[in-house]
Amino acid sequence: MSPLRIGILGAAKIAPAALIRPAREVPDAEVVSVAARDPERARQFADKHGIDRVHPTYEALIGDPDIDAVYNPLPNGLHGRWTLAAIAAGKHVLCEKPFTANANEAATVARAGDEAGLVVMEAFHYRHHPLAARMREVVDQGLIGEVRHIEAWMCFPLPNRRDIRYRLDLAGGATMDAGCYALNMIRFMAGSEPEVVSARAKLSSPGVDRAMVADLSFADGRTARMHTSMWSSEVLRIGVRVTGDGGELRVLNPVAPQHYHRLAVRTPAGKRVEHIAGPSTYQYQLEHFTAAVLAGGPVITTTADAVANMAAVDAVYAAAGLPVREPST
Repeated sequence: MSPLRIGILGAAKIAPAALIRPAREVPDAEVVSVAARDPERARQFADKHGIDRVHPTYEALIGDPDIDAVYNPLPNGLHGRWTLAAIAAGKHVLCEKPFTANANEAATVARAGDEAGLVVMEAFHYRHHPLAARMREVVDQGLIGEVRHIEAWMCFPLPNRRDIRYRLDLAGGATMDAGCYALNMIRFMAGSEPEVVSARAKLSSPGVDRAMVADLSFADGRTARMHTSMWSSEVLRIGVRVTGDGGELRVLNPVAPQHYHRLAVRTPAGKRVEHIAGPSTYQYQLEHFTAAVLAGGPVITTTADAVANMAAVDAVYAAAGLPVREPST
């Protein structure tokens, strides 16, 4: 099974950056097929990106015996359904975030993947970059003392209100699309699960958040705050701040550090700024996915972690008085 033959569900805009271009740099991965609801769109996508095979339906792609793994970048509300279908067909899955529409669906998918003995991985690509490991190292080595507060921002402009990420029927909303990153960063830096104390949303339409701020707490007394937005006064901010009793860690752009980032540690002794070299987060992610499938390598973004992250998303919506997202029909 080398190289790992991967099929793409949907001609998604994220697929070239997240999979197609990285696969050109990863010898153990090959993108061999694509399927979309519109076969002509799939054909145009395949021609543009040099993909040999186009399947007429998602079912046909998943059922192809010449495909080893499936990349699922479909709308949020379809993640669970088609990941389950791929697992049932014996395919490994790299599923875009958020993993599913809600925590209950995530648990169902996780259980199916575990029972089938397949690699099922949520695509929090930033977690695979050495910058993420360095962030945790700063905390674990006590360079800023005992952690007291964590704050994460995932805010970017998405002014097109007709975008699928604003559709409730497709499990859209800022907390689903962007806030899942901020929550994941908080959980990653804390190394434990939070309780959502309160949440305040700004809406783009009934039930759909365009921005969200949530306050969280941990059993040991630490606190956290999540900021996320697809359209608000905080137009663009992506970062993490960890405050300890002996200093502070600030990271600018931990999500896509290949473009630009900065890690700064400030203590009474002074300030140190670091930059972590390396290729794209997506290349690291694909390398880890192929190694997990082909060589039994470790999975960083596990299904258990995905379930916990979806539980945090659900809790934020509940605290804000908004409905938990449901799978699309």
